[in-house]
Amino acid sequence: MLEGVTIPLVAVIALAVIFDYVNGFHDTANAIATSVATRALRPAHAVAMAAIFNFVGAFAGTAVATTIGAGLVDPATTTQAVVAAALIGAITWNLVTWRWGIPSSSSHALIGALLGATIVAAGPDALNPEGIWNKVLVPLVTSPLLGFVLAFVLMVALFWLFRGAGRRALARQFRRLQLISAGFLAFSHGSNDAQKTMGIITLALFSAGVIPTVDVPSWVIVVCATAISLGTAVGGWRIMRTMGHRVVELEPIHGFAAQTTAATVLLGTAHFGMPVSTTHVISSAIMGVGSTRGLRAVRWGVARSIALAWIVTIPITMLVGALVWVVLDALHLF
Repeated sequence: MLEGVTIPLVAVIALAVIFDYVNGFHDTANAIATSVATRALRPAHAVAMAAIFNFVGAFAGTAVATTIGAGLVDPATTTQAVVAAALIGAITWNLVTWRWGIPSSSSHALIGALLGATIVAAGPDALNPEGIWNKVLVPLVTSPLLGFVLAFVLMVALFWLFRGAGRRALARQFRRLQLISAGFLAFSHGSNDAQKTMGIITLALFSAGVIPTVDVPSWVIVVCATAISLGTAVGGWRIMRTMGHRVVELEPIHGFAAQTTAATVLLGTAHFGMPVSTTHVISSAIMGVGSTRGLRAVRWGVARSIALAWIVTIPITMLVGALVWVVLDALHLF
């Protein structure tokens, strides 16, 4: 394991761990905002639950990590500088959007920065258009649409099934059920998001010649699971406010439907190696359940701001990743 390890590689792995940690506190709201908003869980309890299930979920598979490590760019053309530029670009975008309370995608920030750095470092021929289209761009559009539609359908079904129940009794029962759906969502978040960092570390190890193939080592899984769960434990309260209160007013039954839908979509996409955005999916699911009350129940101005962040994340981080690589190359770093 130590053969081929250099200071630049250690620095890249450290950056990856920082990204994973930032990803954890940036995306805490994805897993727990609805539970906190509906008072199903106290904030401290919700954060602890999310951290635990994020850690466990990180061991659910490596299909997404394989996509990041070998499915989007040619690993043979990737250098430590390219990986470092991707990580710095993604971390920068995450911190900016966290500061503004914008629920943007950590996944697409990393992907965009990786693509941008690769283009300036090795040229567009180093990209894998098929992988980018099938694993990133198509799911970018379809996963939030699927989240919206399925959440809307599930919400209508729940209202029909429990149409005779009193509002208070319904709220009490679904607060309990949200304990399950919140854990399910946190688990799926770990299964999807932690793998992105696993993939980028594996890509760095391969480019340094430390490992012969782009297969995720077991120690990388443990490191990434730990980093994202610790970041989750810190919490992302700015984004949680947007997700939990500003998009639509939620009741426990809405929170259960949104969380269950989002978790199901995330596990499905993780199985197929699609690095989708947990932020996109849970946001669209919240909008879907809110729309069952009528279009006016959703604050579409806030929704538009979130959608704008979805659209601009990849182009902006491609530019940032490219610029960071130029600076690193000029300074002969990595």
